[in-house]
Amino acid sequence: MNKKEVNEIRKQFHPDYCAITRICGCYVTFEKEKKFTNSETFLMLEDEEAHKYFDIFKKSLSGSIGKNLLNLNFPLHEEAEGGTQEFILRLRNSKLLDDSLLEELYDRIIASYIYPENFYITVIHAVYDIPGKSKDGFTMEDASDDVYDHILISICPVKLSKAGLSYDVDKNDIGTRIQDWVVGMPDAAILFPAFNERTTDVHSCLFYTQKASIPQKDMIAELLGSPAPASATEQVELFYDTIQQEMGEDITLDSVKEVYEELLDIIEEHKEEVDPLVIGKQELYRLGLQPEEDLELMATNIPTTFTITNGRTTIKVDPERLDSVSTRTIDGRECIVIEINDQVLINGMPITHRN
Repeated sequence: MNKKEVNEIRKQFHPDYCAITRICGCYVTFEKEKKFTNSETFLMLEDEEAHKYFDIFKKSLSGSIGKNLLNLNFPLHEEAEGGTQEFILRLRNSKLLDDSLLEELYDRIIASYIYPENFYITVIHAVYDIPGKSKDGFTMEDASDDVYDHILISICPVKLSKAGLSYDVDKNDIGTRIQDWVVGMPDAAILFPAFNERTTDVHSCLFYTQKASIPQKDMIAELLGSPAPASATEQVELFYDTIQQEMGEDITLDSVKEVYEELLDIIEEHKEEVDPLVIGKQELYRLGLQPEEDLELMATNIPTTFTITNGRTTIKVDPERLDSVSTRTIDGRECIVIEINDQVLINGMPITHRN
């Protein structure tokens, strides 16, 4: 899914567009004990409660593609009877009316989800009438081409609110605030099926992770049967490792600048594309790199800010101004030189620079 497709589904979590038919949930303690489960028609919720759930669902589809939102494909064998895709498809087809399937889902999440505190699993079923679009991209609300029948699973941490003082309306007095167990924004979520090319794709799903550096790889493997991709942090490390392996001891400021300048050119060439840019073997060759293994790195995960440090001093350079940085020997010492041609600020204060 690309960002436009994600936003199209995210937009439905609003009272004016809501197509959610059912909502179910399971509260789990830090000891992985199910305390209670619930299941009801979403339209039966009070408005205030429904709005709180809308916030959770919107957050479940937020962040950057490739960093917080991961497009995952099910292996073909998982679509056979007993496979992970076959199970979650049956769950979707049940419209969340089969309690035994819901219990199995909760058990699978509890067994594979790593979290040290209490959490709440919420599952919704929704049916979205996909409006047609004209050739010039305008939405035609009265021309539905297809139906997107889907479920969204969100896993939210539950934490005890902080102690403090509060105003008691009934007593007209200040007193100790009652501590409550509060459901927070999701730590992980799964949208199934994927909404690829504005239609249902039962062979894929979208996985949300609040922590881009820790995308719950055990849960992805066990619950979805899909190999977990490298996290955003790991992709950055792979990119840097590839540069180091290619250049070895010959890494210089100029050689790294050349890599980044070419990377910025590639990003600029693809800036109008809707789908996220993937830096694969072909793009890495353009950067002058020949990785030992096939890599697929999301361009949005690779920092374009040029950071230079010698252990004591750190300099960050705008990617558009790499040409202003160079190395030079001054008084017998190797120095990094930054060209001064604009106002110079230190902690926001303008300074005077004279020869």
